[in-house]
Amino acid sequence: MRPIRAQKTHLFGRWRVRCTEMWFFSMCVWAFFSACSAPALSPDLADAEAAEAAGDNQRALVHYDAALRSCAAETNPTARRRMCASAHVGRAELLDRIGEKARAARAYARIARVLPGHLEASSTGVYRAGRLYLELGDARTAYSLLWRAVTDYPDQGYAADALRVLLRDGRQRNPRELYRVMGDLLQPLSRTGVADNLLYAIADLAENENGDQRAALGFYDKITVEYPGSGLRDDAFWHAARLARVLGDGPGAARRLRQLLATREVAFGAGSYNSIWFDNAQLELGRILRDDLDDPWGAVAAFARLPRDYPASVLIDDALWETASTWDRVGDRQKTCTALARLSAWPDSKYEIELAPALRNKRGCPCQLPTRSPYAHSRGFCR
Repeated sequence: MRPIRAQKTHLFGRWRVRCTEMWFFSMCVWAFFSACSAPALSPDLADAEAAEAAGDNQRALVHYDAALRSCAAETNPTARRRMCASAHVGRAELLDRIGEKARAARAYARIARVLPGHLEASSTGVYRAGRLYLELGDARTAYSLLWRAVTDYPDQGYAADALRVLLRDGRQRNPRELYRVMGDLLQPLSRTGVADNLLYAIADLAENENGDQRAALGFYDKITVEYPGSGLRDDAFWHAARLARVLGDGPGAARRLRQLLATREVAFGAGSYNSIWFDNAQLELGRILRDDLDDPWGAVAAFARLPRDYPASVLIDDALWETASTWDRVGDRQKTCTALARLSAWPDSKYEIELAPALRNKRGCPCQLPTRSPYAHSRGFCR
């Protein structure tokens, strides 16, 4: 948000300040009443949490057991579900934290049986129980619970967490069987919240365990087409482009990178909504245009966008080197030297060790002090 003093010269400056103050006041009122309307803890549960905070774990367990008994006697169904969920999850978390792994696993697994209608608490219990049983070496019970977290609660956040555990552990046991089971779940879970994560895991297995790059490419493309709002969309675009290039489809790789870059948004205030892949995609697009599609001028334009659109990127020196290299290929000495002069502003770049000095000597570029280092000559970056 801009400072208020920077707005006072605006024709509607006072009105904007008043709106800002009203917005802030309304948010404070909302927060106050939200806090006031939050349901109070039951006395037993409050005592349990207080004892736990004080470090008296055994007393906390006694109070959690009392909270389980008192919540079962609650006559209001909504309050009963809330109180019992808090008591069950709190008790299991405490057991886990103090190292009582077996008891914690049983406590977590019990939640889904006693609170079947509480999806959040049940999915929490099933996932965490499965993870603990896996740590305890009981893979059969662990897998049964982890798959339940995926199939019975596919719209809960822990379904994706369970998939990650299954992928990490299952690829070390029987990756082909894991691939088959996940494939069988694709259609039944296609309209659930975990579908994109399932596709992503299958794509990973297809490429790295089955060696089927084309199938993996298809699964990544399916994410971008059928689940455009997925948090894995940008990752899927990046990996699909990578695989398309490996498979010899340069135009397809460039198209996917452009689709990824087209999702870029600039924040109105500080920061951005940029994906971690954007600067990588911009650099890779330039390389594909130059090396695969024989378009050096398009490549130079792509490289030029990287420092402009992503000024905090660690790949700016890569883009400058690739620009210099591209101009060198087309035989433009002046533009090659200009790009190398800009690159000299990054004296610690890996390119300034050998590649850039050699290209300067080859093209007879004048030595130019880098703007970011007054010690370039003594350090040997400009020779």
